[in-house]
Amino acid sequence: MAGRRVNVNVGVLGHIDSGKTALARALSTTASTAAFDKQPQSRERGITLDLGFSCFSVPLPARLRPGPEAGAGAGAGQLQFTLVDCPGHASLIRTIIGGAQIIDLMMLVIDVTKGMQTQSAECLVIGQIACQKLIVVLNKIDLLAEEKRQAAIDKMTKKMQKTLENTKFRGSPIIPVAAKPGGPEAPETETPQGISELIEVVKKVKSMQMFHTPVTSAMQGDRLGICVTQFDPKLLERGLACTPESLHTIHAAIVSVKKIPYFRGALQTKAKFHITVGHETVMGRVMFFSPAPDQFDCEPLEETFDFGKEYLYQEQYLSKDSTTAEEDKKSDQPVEKWPKQQWALLEFEKPVTCPKLCLVIGSKLDTDIHANTCRLAFHGKMLQGLEDKNYTETFLPKLKVYKLKHKEGLVERVIDDCSVIGRSLFKKETNIQIFVGLKVHLSSGESGIIESGFGQSGKFKIRIPDGLNPDTKKLLTTTTTKKRAKAGKGDVTREDEGCSKGDPAQHISISLSFKRYVFDAQKRMVQSP
Repeated sequence: MAGRRVNVNVGVLGHIDSGKTALARALSTTASTAAFDKQPQSRERGITLDLGFSCFSVPLPARLRPGPEAGAGAGAGQLQFTLVDCPGHASLIRTIIGGAQIIDLMMLVIDVTKGMQTQSAECLVIGQIACQKLIVVLNKIDLLAEEKRQAAIDKMTKKMQKTLENTKFRGSPIIPVAAKPGGPEAPETETPQGISELIEVVKKVKSMQMFHTPVTSAMQGDRLGICVTQFDPKLLERGLACTPESLHTIHAAIVSVKKIPYFRGALQTKAKFHITVGHETVMGRVMFFSPAPDQFDCEPLEETFDFGKEYLYQEQYLSKDSTTAEEDKKSDQPVEKWPKQQWALLEFEKPVTCPKLCLVIGSKLDTDIHANTCRLAFHGKMLQGLEDKNYTETFLPKLKVYKLKHKEGLVERVIDDCSVIGRSLFKKETNIQIFVGLKVHLSSGESGIIESGFGQSGKFKIRIPDGLNPDTKKLLTTTTTKKRAKAGKGDVTREDEGCSKGDPAQHISISLSFKRYVFDAQKRMVQSP
């Protein structure tokens, strides 16, 4: 600890005009060049457009100080808070998500006169995904009538407690403040209210970073100023500084996924989402898949993906809403099983650079920002990045995701004890030859093998290795005899030719089931032994 500080990154998030920047200013003792809306564009528009950084320090609490074994030179140390002031405007959600990934603690700033607003709710969702600690700050209490102020604060506190009740932040502290009494135009002599109480609550967490202190190393989330000789900083754009080989540029990824419960609507395979990976947000197409049905109860693998297993393709993310859950409780029927873990293949429209096992968030940012709805759809962890731009040929064939295919047809007539003719399983133009050798099952209990096509109308011949059951043969023979008798009288109809609904043979169906692997270039059909 000698000569060093313990640092905590505190994200300041909330709806636009809730007073986030004023709060950061009231708390801070040191500002960076990117603090308090110093950019000309921010001043012109009167809103925060990018992340702002500032800090304040307090003496290191006794429980965080080095023990006697550290020696007398260790000193008391400082607990430093780096404030990450995030934009509040809906159109800047990408910047908000990026900022959330470097914070240890979140301050959710609420305008006490308005309560929870659309972006407040989105920030709360981001906080649930990205950090473990939350403090709610009820700002602008000076705008409340003095005689009704405490009652209004108590009422809003109860509302916020109810809002947090079903989140992981249940029981989080709620602190009333007036970061800029009198509003933006008020003189600087006005003293902020509640700031010391807020600082007292915030001494309770820790992390590491240096701020205006000489350091020899840095880690993810640190705010650093770097002097580079003979270099024009105007040539440098926002990017990533990292240890060599720690970041990878990828074109697609396999991620574990969880749907955000506040997102309305289904998560459809082949749909496009705004995908935030690391500090980038790009458009990406998604394909959802789950374990094989007999693996639904297996415990999730948090940080690995098993390429040796087979996975079931899903048209959409499998989720059960609260209404369905209540109906399951009341019903006497067996409860439908749901997988404990699901995954997605994300294919990006342009490459992204990110670390392994990083946070991934899928959003619908093109949703109307005035709609009272959550735009954040799902989140997860990246398990495998695909660096080869030709990944569809080099990598995806290793991903054993399959679709279950099922076809139904009918037995038309019997040929002999071990052969029948089937129909209505294939279209007239289908190449039946590719199905030769596949197993089928008759509703009467026999198993057979497709042996060949029969004629030009999509009919086919089935061989029954163990022979037809006597009852099945009798049923089929009786039906065939009836049709021939009608044909001899000249009154056979088209319906008779195909076995009418009243014929017993109509009830002997043929079922064909097989797997087809999504990324198999040969589109082979596979059946279980």
